[in-house]
Amino acid sequence: MTFLTILLIAIVAFEHIYFLVLEMFLWTKPKGMKTFGLKSKEFAEETKVLAANQGLYNGFLAAGLIFSIIQKDITLAIFFLICVTIAGIYGSYSTKKIKLFYVQAIPAILALISCFF
Repeated sequence: MTFLTILLIAIVAFEHIYFLVLEMFLWTKPKGMKTFGLKSKEFAEETKVLAANQGLYNGFLAAGLIFSIIQKDITLAIFFLICVTIAGIYGSYSTKKIKLFYVQAIPAILALISCFF
């Protein structure tokens, strides 16, 4: 793996650690509510278990990407980058928020492309 590939994979991994923190720990706090456009504290409280579950999955994506860097395993990195890309595409499509595509899928796609050079 080149330095650029490792750097791009690390950026994607750290993004997902940040998502984990937002979804698992800050969902009902002002930062989490603002980030996800939650209108009421009641709704945030009602959905916090679902959000925590999403956060956990983001943590698994981050762990897989970090593990691929440690192991210098490009195949594993490609697998997790494809998972992140699909999640970003689906998330932006299902929520009708193109920003999700730019924040989640584009960095993963760039890291994925760098894996082949």
